[in-house]
Amino acid sequence: MSTTLKTTLDKGIFTIELARPEVRNAFNDQLILDLNDTFVKIATDAAVRVVVIRGQGPVFCAGGDLKWMQEAIKLAGRDNLEDTRRLARMFAKLNDCPKPVVGLVHGAVIGGGVGLTSICDYVIASKETVFSLAEVRLGLIPACIGPFVVAKIGESHARAYFMSAERFTAERAHAIGLVHELVDSPEALNVACDRITKNLLQCGPNAMHAAKSLVRDLKTKDFEESLEYVAKVLADLRISPEGQEGLKAFLEKRKPSWIKE
Repeated sequence: MSTTLKTTLDKGIFTIELARPEVRNAFNDQLILDLNDTFVKIATDAAVRVVVIRGQGPVFCAGGDLKWMQEAIKLAGRDNLEDTRRLARMFAKLNDCPKPVVGLVHGAVIGGGVGLTSICDYVIASKETVFSLAEVRLGLIPACIGPFVVAKIGESHARAYFMSAERFTAERAHAIGLVHELVDSPEALNVACDRITKNLLQCGPNAMHAAKSLVRDLKTKDFEESLEYVAKVLADLRISPEGQEGLKAFLEKRKPSWIKE
């Protein structure tokens, strides 16, 4: 049983709460392991339709735990590299989740917390939230979260905030694409979450996975390759069981089988 996470499954919605409020939900070895293992399990669980990530207490995630960082200073050579590899692989595992991932952020989102926000497909933030990529203040850089943050906010904003460590507001996070929706207070996050998760539950599970893969894969293809790729993807989905069910349900004016009353 995880000591760093609280998880619940209710009507297809799998909620993950970072459960280290005493250290502002900061990352340590155990939280990294627990997040990785949890996402491995839910990736193939058909009962899980939507994933929600949130943090207990006044802060979503404050980055790295001080004790964890103190231990990291002692690591050298191969051990040091393996430690950073575990962190990078965890973010990659979360980013590759075939389910839609909704992030609910509040309070503060620092360092690795920005990385965790970046792997979410839809992020809702309360307006008081502050963000920072503060690693350079410690003589480090946001390396392991870098691919995911750059993919989310782009090279220009990444260069500015990676190098400055400047704190920025939820409104700014929304403007640069890190956050998709703002609400007035942490208490309002639940209402917004209910709306977006209800919408996601109306959508075909395999189609949502394919949609996420489409966005990722198109970045690696030139224009001519992308034309053949998208044609093949759509053709395959049309003849898939889910695609057939969805089209028939639409034509017959009924709900598809994946929508549960």
